[in-house]
Formats: sequence, structure tokens, C-alpha cells
Amino acid sequence: MKVPVTWVFLMCCIFGCLSIIHNNEFAEAKRFSKFEDLEIEKRLKAMNKPVVKIIKTIDGEKYGCVDFFKQPAFDHPSMKNHTYHYKMRPIWKRMMIEKKTNNSGFGYLWENGVGCPIGTVPIKRVTKEDLLRLDSFGDDYKPSGSWNTTADDPNDVLNYKTHHYAVARSIDPEQRLNGATMELCIAAPKVAPTQFSTSRLHIQMGKEFIQTGFTVNPGLYKDHKPRTFVYTNAGGKSCYNSNCDVGIMLVRQDFPLGTALTPVSVRGDKISHYGIFGLIKDQKNGNWWLQFGDQGEEVGFWPSTRFREHYGNLVEWGGEVYSASLPSPEMGYGYFPKEEEAYDVYMKRISVLDDGYNVDRSVDYLQQFSDDERGYRVIDDTKISKYPRAGHIVFFGGPGKI
Repeated sequence: MKVPVTWVFLMCCIFGCLSIIHNNEFAEAKRFSKFEDLEIEKRLKAMNKPVVKIIKTIDGEKYGCVDFFKQPAFDHPSMKNHTYHYKMRPIWKRMMIEKKTNNSGFGYLWENGVGCPIGTVPIKRVTKEDLLRLDSFGDDYKPSGSWNTTADDPNDVLNYKTHHYAVARSIDPEQRLNGATMELCIAAPKVAPTQFSTSRLHIQMGKEFIQTGFTVNPGLYKDHKPRTFVYTNAGGKSCYNSNCDVGIMLVRQDFPLGTALTPVSVRGDKISHYGIFGLIKDQKNGNWWLQFGDQGEEVGFWPSTRFREHYGNLVEWGGEVYSASLPSPEMGYGYFPKEEEAYDVYMKRISVLDDGYNVDRSVDYLQQFSDDERGYRVIDDTKISKYPRAGHIVFFGGPGKI
């Protein structure tokens, strides 16, 4: 039964409101016990490590410079006898992204022009309100892959799903993958406070997975800007970015994971703005690395011990949306794809690193999948005749409203 908002307001006045729980766009009261408050404070302490200094991005957002060895990822039980260092870089037979120089960086994203001091990494601080807001959405709010989704009867209006997908995906779970890349067009789809719309690369490893790309996620970032993110699901835990012990381990002192990158692409413009992402498994030690930017800079990694499986077995490129209530949000530009770069959000030059660490840029075995084409569609262009320099390109998007 839906609780009247007026009743909730009276209960807040009488007993006190100690958290925010989203129900559509209204707030309901919840009172925590002392034990629950202590647990929340314990989680915040685990996320917000002591900082060397606080610095700001060019947009004025605050990040804490945390000692490399004190970031949350080092709290994982497997890190007791680690040999990791912030100067670590991956080793593999062939680079997925060709580097042009060896001295590039992300200092231009910071007010001070350089980022954090050497030996520290920039991590956004998490407030109690941030934590309670994310907790309020529940497990349905968490990102996922499309493989366990089925296309339901579109006439069954009672069968409302919280997640929708429009992706190009592999379907052979026996395949072994050591990495994947993409060039992703940056867009800012319209979403409500209890929704997200994400354009991402997803690599499945058995029952676990990692994602990276751009997301418009007010619940996570408290605004409607497209922001970089990674999401980890491993060992029965999951989290965004570096906010828990199974999260990514950062190695750069100048890359603000979670930053809003500008400019944003505009539908109909001849020039599109994009970000380059790679998820690559180190050939020597099995660590998974996140690459970002046209120079293929290594931002951070997941130790091989994080995951039960030692390789990826499924991969998909495309959009994922979540909505706590009807109607569902936009994906991409909010229009169905036309197979034109100027009018569609897309991922181009997609590639995989196969079991033998060979680069496969054709990736000609993907399946187009949309769980509900009334709201979202995808076009997997393997012909590459129209855009020969774009390589294998995936167009996706839709108005949602389902």
C-alpha cells in the first residue's frame, strides 16, 4: 500500500527523519537504531580514507588525495601480502590502444593543473546522505548484463521491468576473452532522479563482471551530467568506482574517476565528442586494467584475485537504463538509431582481445538485442561500408517511455 506523503511528513516531524528513501520523487522517513548508525559510520570510514590534501577539478568538485596504499581496495582480504605499487603498469603482447606519446596526462582536468601529489590517488568523498540515497534504491538499482533478460509480452502492462537494454552482445559462454575496447560518443540523455541511463562496455566473468563508460546517474552523482564510471561485481560484493574493497585500484594521481567530461555531443552536429575506453587483462599476471583516453593511459586495475574466473566469457557494448517507476528514461540521444554518426549515439572501433591475446577488430559474431523495441533499439553495423574508418560500430538509443 502506498503511504500518503502527508502522513510521512507528520511522522518525520514527530520521530525525526534520519535517511532519504526515494519513492518516485518523494521522500519517506526511516529511523535508524544506534546499531544501524554505527554500521553506516563504519562503512563511511572504510570509504573515506584519510587524505593528504583536498583538491578541486576545473568544475570545482572536491577530491581527496589518498595515499595509494590506503585506498579502499587494499582492505580486501587478498591484499595482506600484496606487492602492488602506484608505478605499476601492465604487460601484454600487443597494445589494444596505440600510444602516440609517453608523457600525456590529465592535469588539465584540475584547478592546480597537475592533480594529486605523486604516490596518492584522487577519490571523491562520500557523505552519509550519499550512502543513504544509494542504499534506498535497493539491489534493483545496480547495473547488470543483458543475458538473463528475456523479451516479455509488450501488451502485459503489469509486467514492469526496472532495467532495459539495447546492446550488441556475444552469446557463447564458452568463449574466452582477455579484453575489449571502444570509442564511445558522449551524450546526456534526460533522466529522472530515480533513474539512470548508461552507455557502457560490459565484460562478464562467470557470475561476476566489470563495466565502464559514461552514465547519467543522479542517484550516484547528484546531477544530470554524463560522467565516467566503473562498476565492479565480484565475490558477492559490488560497487561503483573505488568505493569498496572489490572496487578498482587507482594508480594515477591525475585522473578524477567520476568526472563530468565536456563537451557533450549534440544530435545533428557533424562533430561528435567521445571517450576511449579499454578493459584489458594483463598477460603476465592476470590483473584487469582500465585504459582511458586517446593515449591509452592506464587509470587503474583489479587484481586477478578479485575474480573467480581468470578470463571473460561474454562481452556486450550498448545502453542500459534503470527506472524505479514509469515511464523509463531516454537512452543515447533519446531517439531510435538511424545508422548515422551525426544523429546516433554509438560505439565505434570496438574490438576484443581473444584467448591468444590476438586483437579482433571485426568481432563478427555479435547478436543485436533489445528487450523492448518500443523504447530502445540497436543497430550492429558489421558491414562498415558507410563508415570504413569507424571499424565495427554499434548504434543505439531510444526515447524510452515504457
